[in-house]
Amino acid sequence: MKLKKGDNVVVIYGKDAGKSGEVKQVLPRENKVVVTGVNVAKRHAARRNEKDAGGIKSIEMPIAASSVMLLHKGKPTRVGYKVKDGKKVRIARTTGDEI
Repeated sequence: MKLKKGDNVVVIYGKDAGKSGEVKQVLPRENKVVVTGVNVAKRHAARRNEKDAGGIKSIEMPIAASSVMLLHKGKPTRVGYKVKDGKKVRIARTTGDEI
């Protein structure tokens, strides 16, 4: 998977198209990512004890990794790889810069 935790991404299609955020979690087996502020769902939570407040909570759900693009210098770009000094590094396809 070409995206990593902490990357800034923008959603390119779907109900949240145009929104951007930071990758919170990567799920490589499912080819999905969790992005802050994107694909937010409401879940009803029961009160577990006296301190815990139940109610309706908003949680971020995973979104397909193919639905997002990495933001590099404020513009969406595809991610590629290059071997530099014997190490594999990510590069931005639009500029060729190392990410």
